[in-house]
Amino acid sequence: MTEKTYLDSLTADHVHLRKQNYTTIDGVEYPIGNPWRRAYVNSTSGRAQVQADVAEPYLTAIIAVWGDTPTVDDVAQ
Repeated sequence: MTEKTYLDSLTADHVHLRKQNYTTIDGVEYPIGNPWRRAYVNSTSGRAQVQADVAEPYLTAIIAVWGDTPTVDDVAQ
């Protein structure tokens, strides 16, 4: 079984991450179960969560598009 990671939508303000497990039977790849999905925004807390959750090389790709400064304000709760 292999896991593939996809950056479904990557903009300066947000990213949608999707992970899916696959198995190969007789040379044909089949998805297993439902994909795992998470969205992150380019805010101070969103950037911290991305750094905690996302592995390389995807983290570098996200930060390259997001740059050095958050573009979304954190919402007070």
